[in-house]
Amino acid sequence: MAGRGTLACVGTGMMLGAHLSPRARSTIAAADVVFVAVSDPLVELWLQGMHADARSLQPYYTEGRSRHETYRRMVEALLAEVRAGRTVCAAFYGHPGVFAGVAHAAIAQARAEGHTASMEPGISAEDCLYADLGIDPGALGCQHYEASQFMFYRRRSDPSAYLVLWQVGVAGDRSAARSATGPGHRRLLLGRLLEDYPPGHCITLYEAATLPITAARMEEMPLSDLVDADLRPQTTLVIPPAVALQPDLEMLDRIARLDRAEQERAATATPSQGTPHVDEHHPIP
Repeated sequence: MAGRGTLACVGTGMMLGAHLSPRARSTIAAADVVFVAVSDPLVELWLQGMHADARSLQPYYTEGRSRHETYRRMVEALLAEVRAGRTVCAAFYGHPGVFAGVAHAAIAQARAEGHTASMEPGISAEDCLYADLGIDPGALGCQHYEASQFMFYRRRSDPSAYLVLWQVGVAGDRSAARSATGPGHRRLLLGRLLEDYPPGHCITLYEAATLPITAARMEEMPLSDLVDADLRPQTTLVIPPAVALQPDLEMLDRIARLDRAEQERAATATPSQGTPHVDEHHPIP
């Protein structure tokens, strides 16, 4: 009888050879079988050179088939080997938990069936974006949405923070089967964005570099040019803040009053009212 199989989903990072962590590398080496889902054929070949039984998940993609069905079949391929008692590794480009529903679904299913399943993080396109564009999300804030979801739902956007829209090349696709959407869908997205941003506002189309010999794409243009821009499946739309941060004067006043009250209590507190005094001769039991 086969032993209890395991599943580990790891991230290869975005750049060939440069972003793979030692832990992810050792997980790949220790696996009985490695499934590979990466964005570049060279990265796939590199991983196949690292393991004798590395299997590409790319053949599961079929033109016209819903990606939801494709992902379901990928999950089943991973689970079939886990159920057979094998040590399975699934290597995804970037971070295995970022825009990688297969990893989340496979781990959840494996655990539900009593198998050990884990995820090892990787360097994602978001990490590269912050480095390449010089954005500190802690400075002004950063909102991230999948572009179609941003269109389908009334998401509340804040033009005083960065807005990052992922998978903008398929914005507005309801079928989950297209590799791109056209000018009509982009006009709808543009109309939504013009509710919060002026047409001349400078935006950036970003694509992380995947090979050491290539550079990241960081193409700037006015927002109004979005409809005719070169949008690819891996293109990310980055919109910097359009307005200054608006102070919440009421909240600031409440905080100031709270601070003053705490300072007054500290100034008038006696040892019995404040924190108990502790010294080396009378320790608290």
